[in-house]
Amino acid sequence: MTNLFDMDTPSLSAADILFGWKATPRLVAVEMTDTEAILHQRTADSTRTSWREPFTPWLLTTQPYSDIDAQWERLDGEGYCWMAKFRSWTEYQSARLRLRDMHVDVLAYGSPERQFLMLSGYTLFKEMSFDDVHRMQVDIETAGLNPQDPANRVLLIVLHDNRGWSEVLDDADEAQMLRRFVQLMRERDPDVIEGHNLYGFDLPYLIERARRHGIILAVGRSGQLMTVGSERNLPIGAINRPYRPVYIPGRHVVDTYFAVQRYDWAKGDLQSYGLKEVARAYGIADEERVLVDRADLREQWQSNPERVRQYALQDAQETARLAEIVLPTEFYQTQMVPDTYQHVATAGSGEKINAIFVRAYVHAGYAIPKPQPARDFPGGYTEVRRTGVIPRVVKADVESLYPSIMLVHRIAPASDRLGVFLPALEELTRRRLEAKAELRRATDQRQRAYWDGIQGSFKVLINSFYGYLGANFPFNDFDAAQRVTEEGRKIAMQLVDALERTGSKVIEVDTDGVYFQPPEGVEGQEAEEAYVQQIAETLPPGIRLSFDGRYRAMISVKTKNYALLDYEGNWIYKGASLRSRADEPYGRQFIAEVLQKLVEGDREGIARLYRETILRILNGEVPIADLARRERVTEKTFTSENKRKAAEAVRGVSVGDYVNLYQRADGSLGMIEDYAGDEDREHYANKLYRFALRLREAIGEDFDLLFPRPEQVIREQQQPSLF
Repeated sequence: MTNLFDMDTPSLSAADILFGWKATPRLVAVEMTDTEAILHQRTADSTRTSWREPFTPWLLTTQPYSDIDAQWERLDGEGYCWMAKFRSWTEYQSARLRLRDMHVDVLAYGSPERQFLMLSGYTLFKEMSFDDVHRMQVDIETAGLNPQDPANRVLLIVLHDNRGWSEVLDDADEAQMLRRFVQLMRERDPDVIEGHNLYGFDLPYLIERARRHGIILAVGRSGQLMTVGSERNLPIGAINRPYRPVYIPGRHVVDTYFAVQRYDWAKGDLQSYGLKEVARAYGIADEERVLVDRADLREQWQSNPERVRQYALQDAQETARLAEIVLPTEFYQTQMVPDTYQHVATAGSGEKINAIFVRAYVHAGYAIPKPQPARDFPGGYTEVRRTGVIPRVVKADVESLYPSIMLVHRIAPASDRLGVFLPALEELTRRRLEAKAELRRATDQRQRAYWDGIQGSFKVLINSFYGYLGANFPFNDFDAAQRVTEEGRKIAMQLVDALERTGSKVIEVDTDGVYFQPPEGVEGQEAEEAYVQQIAETLPPGIRLSFDGRYRAMISVKTKNYALLDYEGNWIYKGASLRSRADEPYGRQFIAEVLQKLVEGDREGIARLYRETILRILNGEVPIADLARRERVTEKTFTSENKRKAAEAVRGVSVGDYVNLYQRADGSLGMIEDYAGDEDREHYANKLYRFALRLREAIGEDFDLLFPRPEQVIREQQQPSLF
């Protein structure tokens, strides 16, 4: 048995910790065999070269096991301190199953690409910008949604790339079209495959149709098959979404449908993640956009195939533009994280940081500590001090509060014996400041996009270091996490005190940011920025306070639930109380109109709007499209008792499809396509009242006067006039 710690292992710089110690540039993919890694590199002129290196699969345990055929090596320290190395991936998988059957505690990775990159020190895409890789977009149109139905053939396949090339495949012979798809994929040789709902529809559909024809979709770099993986969870903010990834060996498959959800999670700007809606919201839709209703697509294909071709091509083009907005952060993180771009685009930030730490420890011959058991600890300082309509609002933000506290107070996990946590955080912070400076200096759009992607990739990782401390990772430390939040609360209270002492009215404090109404005399953006800088000078060294926006008005409802009106007339919503994707359109529109009237001080108009809307609902004057709720059909739709009525309504609809549901007068749900003038008007009138209830804190004591219950509105309407 070999002790790795006794080896002559070079020490790692902060840059080596973050980016790996192999400086090899422009690697675009690593492709695994049973015993080798095939590395693919693009030269500056886009030529691809490849070479092979040995691959040694590995895992870590807390003790050696003599009945496992492996080379066992002792790492320095306690925890996962024994490394087992295997001659092939097949032997690794066999040993992994055996250890699982023995209930052995192991630290192991199921991705051979990640294992190779961790031990080798390579990372992908060094010295490359987002557009340097060869990106191809794929979109298909089909005769139906179920690929197992013989009649639901693929009508066309669109291939489009960032090299100015595109082709629409629409052979009448579906098998021939699929063969051409394979041929073009091999000839064009893209590094990245992009598509909107690639995992949930396009690629699984192609796989199933090819299977029916006995065609092998050998589109991998070395001719391997495209395959669908087992179900995994994809973190999107605080939730996990189940999905089944599609793998093409030697290429990265990234789905913009998921990427835009992760991108929008904190912003909450989008009401739908469908490609057309997102393209319109982000201003990337074609000016002469062709639209074809899914229900009419088969008929349109027969009567006007050129229209459908244009529609599908524009789908692929919009996907390419969308990718340029929502994917650069993950692309540039792949220059640091020892993993494929596809995995980085679907992994949580803590998982990425952990991979960086484990790589450094294993390289140095150090054991990986076991995680601390979870425990509760106090969080950040969050408080709403004012509700209602507040004019002339400014937001100040403590830049990267928790990371700054960790750096100022030298807070790191107690188990970090190698000392990688703070150097990595310092290096990320330094590089982000440099990237932001380059972004400010850049005049060329391409350069601006590059530096913005770089600084964004650093920002996401920087802001995840605190969350890592309090999560189930090897280097977690709940005492350290608690100390960070304690210091954060002190700074937040110090900030509030400085604002109120100088005449400001604090509206809401949320851990690292504060909304406030500045004192009289502080008028205009220049004065507001100067005032924020004045407050910044009262905070401890190393804590940076910045001006983060100004608003004509803020409507505060409760903690983390408010609406902001900027000076250009745009509304920004925070929290589900004022806007939720689950809300019916008529409710969203009603709340938006009430907020506008609140700012204008038109309370009579609010009362009139409410009463008129109630009566329009009861009289059947509100279109069913405004009353229906858009829902995605999932596995839970058919298994959850709470979804029983929805399951009955969507019988025959495929999982993954979206439907618009409304409540019928008998209490059942129906799809909008089956609407027969039978909506439950009383239900929707009562729900309008519940929408209004969300605004009770903002309205104040006039609420019951402005928003009587629907039955009272009806009684008022039925009373005869005295005049």
